[in-house]
Amino acid sequence: MIVNTFFNKFYLKLLSDNVKRKSERIILIIAIASFIFHLIIIFLADIGLISIYKNSELLNNPIAAIYTPFSFILVYEVYLLIYYLPKSITTYIGKQYEIITLIIIRRLFKDLSNLTLSSNWFKIKYDLQFTYDLIAAVIMFFLIYHFYIQSKKRYRTIERNEKQKEEISRFIQIKKKIATLLVPILILLAIYSFLNWGIGIIYPSSSVSFKDINNVFFDQFFSVLIIADVILLLFSFFLTDEFHVVIRNSGFIISTILIRLSFSVTGLLNTILIISAILFGLFVLIIHNKFEKQIALETTNDKPRL
Repeated sequence: MIVNTFFNKFYLKLLSDNVKRKSERIILIIAIASFIFHLIIIFLADIGLISIYKNSELLNNPIAAIYTPFSFILVYEVYLLIYYLPKSITTYIGKQYEIITLIIIRRLFKDLSNLTLSSNWFKIKYDLQFTYDLIAAVIMFFLIYHFYIQSKKRYRTIERNEKQKEEISRFIQIKKKIATLLVPILILLAIYSFLNWGIGIIYPSSSVSFKDINNVFFDQFFSVLIIADVILLLFSFFLTDEFHVVIRNSGFIISTILIRLSFSVTGLLNTILIISAILFGLFVLIIHNKFEKQIALETTNDKPRL
C-alpha cells in the first residue's frame, strides 16, 4: 500500500496532464533558443570570430542548425511515449514509430548540408543516404497513418466481472509504475549520452565514440524499452491468454527490437530495418483485428434470437 502511494505520487508529479503541458512549453522554448544559438555559432564561425572543427557536420551549413531543435523535440516525443504507456499499448507503440520517423527527418536536415549536386548522385555516400531517408520518411509516414487507423478499430465489447476489473486495474498500476521508473532512466541516459558525446567531440582520440551522432541516447533508450515491453508482456498473461492478443503483444516487442537493431547498422540496411519494424507492427495489428472481428461475429451468431 505504501509502495503504491509512493508511485502514484511520483506518477502525478512526472506524468500528469499538467506536467505534460508545462513540459511541452519548456521544450518548445528550449528548441527555439537552441536553434537561434546554433545559427549564431555557425555565423560566428563563418566570419572567423571563432574556430571550429573543420569536419563538423553540424557547423558547416545553416540548414544543419535545424538538427538541434529537432533533437529537443525528439526528447519531448520520448516523454510522450512514456506518458502514453499506461493509457494505451497501441499509442505507446505508435509513439515509438513516430520517434524513429522523426530521427530520420532530423537526419535529412543534417544530410542536406552535405549534399553534393552532381551527375554522380547515386555514387556519393551522403547523396545515397539522403535518397534512402527521403523515400523512407514518406513510407513510414504512410504506414504510421494506417497503424493508427487499425489501432482505433473495435469489434467487440467485453463484459467483465469484478475480478477481471480488478486485474485490469492492477495491470494499469503496473504500467504506471514502469512509466514512472522510465522517466528518471530517461533523464540519466540523456545526461550520460550527452556527456559521452561531448567527451568524444573534445577528445576525438578517447575510447568514447559513436558510429553516428543520430544514435546518441536512442540506441540505449530502445534497449531499455525492450526490457519494459517484455515485462509488460509477462504481466499481460494475468489478463488474457487469447492467442491473437499474445501474438500482437509479442509482435510489438519484435518490432521494437528491429528498431533497436537499426541503430547498429548504417546505409540501406538501417533504412530497411526501420521500415520492416513498422511494417511488422502494422501487419501484426491488422491480423489481430481480423481475429477480433471474427470472434465478435461468432459471438453475435451464438446469441439466441427472438
